[in-house]
Amino acid sequence: MLSDIVNSIVSTVGDLGYIGIVIMMFLESSFFPFPSEVVMIPAGYLASKGDMNLYLAISSGIAGSLFGALFNYYLALKLGRNIIIKYGKYFFMSEQKLQKLEIFFNKYGKISTFTGRLIPGIRQYISLPAGLGKMNISIFALFTALGAGIWTIILALLGYFIGENQALIKEYLHIITLLLVAFLTIASTIYYLIQKRKNRDK
Repeated sequence: MLSDIVNSIVSTVGDLGYIGIVIMMFLESSFFPFPSEVVMIPAGYLASKGDMNLYLAISSGIAGSLFGALFNYYLALKLGRNIIIKYGKYFFMSEQKLQKLEIFFNKYGKISTFTGRLIPGIRQYISLPAGLGKMNISIFALFTALGAGIWTIILALLGYFIGENQALIKEYLHIITLLLVAFLTIASTIYYLIQKRKNRDK
């Protein structure tokens, strides 16, 4: 059976509907440490019971993620690095963490806003260095939506097919995360080497 916490989230998502998914995924994608797993997996579970439409739930999750990422992007763009460092500590964003994100963004470039959405601990904050670096907003939105879409679909499908088996979800989620990190590490390295070679040949 679902745990009490997940039951509570399922109830909340069910009560608020698709707008609730948008709001909670917005929070997860911005500055609030709210795990997407406790939103999209219950949403998928509700879809399996016929209480929600799976496609609308996924679309709502992607929309919320994109809105939250755009919020962080414009926050960084308008306020600047010093303000983020000054107040970021209240939202689990230290200067050291921001520096690591900037290094990651500067090394892999624009594609990091896609790959970063699939890496735990990075997905919520990769928008900050993108905003600080004044990345093209259209490309940022596209890459963010693609990355968020993959993650949202994975979570929703886990909830849809095995929503009542929390132990199995935890096991699958761990395996999927490891596989994604391995794939993204290889893909990012290849992309980085290609870009480096192009710059050298100019």
